[in-house]
Amino acid sequence: MLRYVFKRLLTAIPTLFIIVTLSFFLIRVAPGGPFDLERPLDPKVMENLNKIYNLDKSLLEQYFIYMNNVLHGNLGPSFFFRDFTVAEMFGNGLPISVEIGGYALLMAIIVGGALGVWAALKQNQLPDYSVMTVATMGITIPNFVVAPILTLIFGVMLGWLPVGGWNNGAWENKVLPIITLGLPQVAVVARLTRGAMIEALRSHHIRTARANGLPGWMVVVVHALRGALLPVVSYAGPAAAALLTGSVVIETVFGIPGVGRYFVQGALNRDYPLVMGTVIVIAVFIMVFNLIVDLLYAWLDPRVRYD
Repeated sequence: MLRYVFKRLLTAIPTLFIIVTLSFFLIRVAPGGPFDLERPLDPKVMENLNKIYNLDKSLLEQYFIYMNNVLHGNLGPSFFFRDFTVAEMFGNGLPISVEIGGYALLMAIIVGGALGVWAALKQNQLPDYSVMTVATMGITIPNFVVAPILTLIFGVMLGWLPVGGWNNGAWENKVLPIITLGLPQVAVVARLTRGAMIEALRSHHIRTARANGLPGWMVVVVHALRGALLPVVSYAGPAAAALLTGSVVIETVFGIPGVGRYFVQGALNRDYPLVMGTVIVIAVFIMVFNLIVDLLYAWLDPRVRYD
């Protein structure tokens, strides 16, 4: 297993290199520049800005300068947020986004998994239909609709929770963002768990376990659930990367100082270092969680071996 992990880490290096290289050239080939304004800057000012940020050099020279900086842990200064470097921005905002996304993912796995198992055990009965109806609604209704509704009900009408702000990470300010971010994932996990659980309960080894007189809870929890988690684990990998790197909708609606808002602002303002930093962070998260998913597969399914 350690040998497999080592090989995956080695293959991740050229993969990340290709992603960064393609992103570097694509963002610069796109029309427009970081200092293009409706009212053009003075030519001398533009010349000085290009010189400061190495934009006066050829594209290939810029690429080698950037890659050298990245290898030394320097993601460069932000062109738009000029008082901060990209590393400082991610250092301040990423822990907040990871915290909100982590709790949302945990809620999705626990609540969605429990609902999916319950629906599978009550197949074609009222609980099954109810869970699937609610899950379908949770998938189809977007976050930017759910967030104002929850804010109106629990923040304005009932006054139980604050409607926005971070307040140094107070738990009251985390509840609504976590619920809003996690609800669609709860719905997806519930549907995946239900389908996989129904298939697992009909397998031969489950029938054998029941024929041997094992208690019902042991058949479900120990034997059936382990196989039913495989589709959920596959989905949880990319979902975790998406949740932990922030949501621009959630952070905007609730005023959370995470990194999700930087993704859109960097692209709109042609902030090259910020866009590249975003690409690197998301790529690393995806590769790490895909590796974790593969390892969990081997643990959940004895038939999977990486030796």
